[in-house]
Amino acid sequence: MGELNRPVVRLHLWLETDDGVFFGSGRLQLLQRIASCGSLKSAADSLGMSYRAAWGKIKRTEDILGFKLIEKRHGNRAGYELTEFGRILMDTFQQWFDDVERMALARARELFPYESRGYEERVPLRMELPARLPRAAGAEAGARAVCFK
Repeated sequence: MGELNRPVVRLHLWLETDDGVFFGSGRLQLLQRIASCGSLKSAADSLGMSYRAAWGKIKRTEDILGFKLIEKRHGNRAGYELTEFGRILMDTFQQWFDDVERMALARARELFPYESRGYEERVPLRMELPARLPRAAGAEAGARAVCFK
């Protein structure tokens, strides 16, 4: 099997209640972009979603958990920053995702008669990788988020 034809292990993890999803990869990316951009609007724009959709996702999670994820910086136009709880949720979910992904890839390599690749191994190294689950600025070398202002 050629290098480019090797299967890629892909995962989609989320947390939900009887009312539906309250946290997953999309909300993780949203928190990461808020942390790096300092703005809910810039974070939403960089993910291709409306401000209203981004705000709704944040509010839904806050309502279910009973904790604020983001808070206004000083001044009305100063943007947003993550609360301590928001940062903990972001970091914990990322750690959980990374652990599950690592275990799934190892198990796939044990079970299948071909070598599977991780998501970030799916393109030749000479090409720039898109951000899979980009971490907040400074959390990992190579992590990046494009903020639109």
